[in-house]
Amino acid sequence: MVSTHSSSQKILVTGGAGFIGSHTVVALVEAGFEPVIVDNFSNSEPAVLDGLRAILGRDIICYHADCNDAAAMTEIFRTEQLSGVIHFAAYKAVGESVQQPLKYYRNNLDSTMLLLELMPQFNVRNLVFSSSCTVYGQPEILPVTEDTPRLPAQSPYGNTKAICEDIIRDTVHAGTPIKAFSLRYFNPIGAHPSAQIGELPRGVPGNLVPYITQTAAGLREKLTVFGDDYNTPDGSCIRDFIHVMDLADAHVSALRLLDQSRTNSLYDVYNIGTGHGASVLELIRTFEDVNGIQVNYTTGPRRPGDVEQIYAVVDKANRDMDWQAQRSLGDALRDAWAWQKKLSKIV
Repeated sequence: MVSTHSSSQKILVTGGAGFIGSHTVVALVEAGFEPVIVDNFSNSEPAVLDGLRAILGRDIICYHADCNDAAAMTEIFRTEQLSGVIHFAAYKAVGESVQQPLKYYRNNLDSTMLLLELMPQFNVRNLVFSSSCTVYGQPEILPVTEDTPRLPAQSPYGNTKAICEDIIRDTVHAGTPIKAFSLRYFNPIGAHPSAQIGELPRGVPGNLVPYITQTAAGLREKLTVFGDDYNTPDGSCIRDFIHVMDLADAHVSALRLLDQSRTNSLYDVYNIGTGHGASVLELIRTFEDVNGIQVNYTTGPRRPGDVEQIYAVVDKANRDMDWQAQRSLGDALRDAWAWQKKLSKIV
């Protein structure tokens, strides 16, 4: 453990060894914060800590603990004198959540409620919650703003995000001295430009970009594009893809905005995306162009539960947080391929 001068604000990062969490740890350190990771490594690898050390030139405080373990979490709060929490830790596989809803409700809701109980006990005011655009379902009007009605979630996973938002809002409205933002992410992709950390799916990737990079690396025979008959310009689904480092920077901006607020209790929601959509086929073509490599893909039938198109209006985050996405789709796909080449030892 490396000690730092006491002026650094310590930020608890639950799930800090995960894909978005690890990149946010980098952004926090670069912004002068002192991240404290808690992760049970159920869906991440301890080797991520080596990648963080390579980027940052120092170790990051890390507790191997479960966010539902009240005794362990209480001890962490007591030891670390935190000034804020970024809550990433959650089960997030959509398909598995349909098969095992109770596993998802228990883990994702209980961990959030435990944090909300501990924060006032230890005088920790600021909370940034990792939410998702899944709370919008298939929106009737595009693009979506923060005022777009939430529709019934397409999966128990998506529903846990909506319920956690409500739990946080109700806790704040009850007068609890907590200031909280829910960041509704769109589709995070890419990797740190150093290729020291990136997305590390276990087994068959559930997300599009790791499937593309694994297919390009020869680990998968081919990629299937689910549906080419949607009501979009090229027939494939449209998403708002955001570079994971831009998403990481948004958490730093959110923490700063919470810190500036002089109210005791505060709750708000923010869309975090690029503000425009790209189709699945456009994404594949861009990957091929920026990396000079062909991807073996075929089109198949639509996949149940897939939203046809969704992309964000991000004016609120641009205005309130003084934040906006800086990196292009090409940047994200170049970084994702560099990370895959490192994993696969491709020169």
